[in-house]
Amino acid sequence: MKKKTLAVVVGLAVAIGGGAWFANQGPAEQGGAPAQGNGGGGAKGKGEQGPTTVNVVAPLRQDVPVALSANGTVSPISTVDLHPQTTSTIVKVHVKEGQFVKQGELMFSLDARTEAANVEKADAQVAKDRATLADLERQYQRAQELRTQNFLAQSAVDTLKSQVDSSRAALEADIAVARASKVDQSFTQIRSPLTGRVGAINVYPGSLVQLSTSLTSVTQLNPINVAFTVPESSLAALLDAQRAGKVAVQAFQNNSDKPVHGQLSFVDNTVDPVAGVIRVKAVFDNADTRLWPGQYVNTKLTVATLKDALVVPQNAIITNTKGTFVYAVAPDQTAKVVNVQRIHGFGALAAVTGLHGDEQIIVEGKQNLRPGGKVRLAEPAVAQNGKGHKKGKSE
Repeated sequence: MKKKTLAVVVGLAVAIGGGAWFANQGPAEQGGAPAQGNGGGGAKGKGEQGPTTVNVVAPLRQDVPVALSANGTVSPISTVDLHPQTTSTIVKVHVKEGQFVKQGELMFSLDARTEAANVEKADAQVAKDRATLADLERQYQRAQELRTQNFLAQSAVDTLKSQVDSSRAALEADIAVARASKVDQSFTQIRSPLTGRVGAINVYPGSLVQLSTSLTSVTQLNPINVAFTVPESSLAALLDAQRAGKVAVQAFQNNSDKPVHGQLSFVDNTVDPVAGVIRVKAVFDNADTRLWPGQYVNTKLTVATLKDALVVPQNAIITNTKGTFVYAVAPDQTAKVVNVQRIHGFGALAAVTGLHGDEQIIVEGKQNLRPGGKVRLAEPAVAQNGKGHKKGKSE
């Protein structure tokens, strides 16, 4: 048994030794050439990176309006709820719902019989007072003549003078009463306090109305206001524009491109400290009633105009921790960093400072650039007159 185990061990040792010899000598016996590693024969280094193809534009000089946009709400300059000033009964309704009325136009007639009787009574009392006063004045004049002839005592003349003065005062009081009764009578005819559109009518002929009864409302539609808010940061420019003259405002309905033209009429005296905005209003001519109270509109107003400003595409401007800059093509066809400051952005363009105007501004391909890197122009810089910038085609 021991001999058998020893034979197995010897056999395994021979097999392992033979495998090791074959691994070291096999390739040489087969005539194979040794493989070359990375260092064998010398590896070639990488070539330098070629120039980056870029698209460029020339800065555009133009006047740039600085505009503010905001959402606004249409609100009437004035609206009035009509209430009777006396308790009475509606005799006639002279208007219809939704009708346009002029200031002073008759809208409702109330039962005026009591008021008419009071006016007649007051007028009669005034006539009576006039007659009494006239009689007392004649007596006083006669008493003065008799006094000059010593036929009447002075005390009698003084008494008549007092009666004349008392009668004249009573006449004036009754004239005031008559005037008040006519005012009460005027309350039986309710007229429009302003020119505007009539709202829903809540009463009918025969309805009993009191001081608390709401008859209808009249809303002024022309002119009309639009209220909106602007950021606190724009307040200084807004006030400067208002001092310089009328500030034009445009209102757009439901994303319509046809504006309604108006002008700034009001800037609130307090900035909202929570929202950081200030409330303003603009007044619009609304003869065609395009604007309606409560309607939401988009507003736009120009607060300043940047004269002869340099304009570049927004996508050419790069902002990082070091500031704001653009890449320009240097005379040696390398990328040059030019620091700029964005003054006002509008759409795809922005007005900037820091440029001379003759640069070639890189707009496409800048993501692969480094300062001083070689560039190749895809197309010469071009710019459209007043309509933005035209980009070159990439190769």
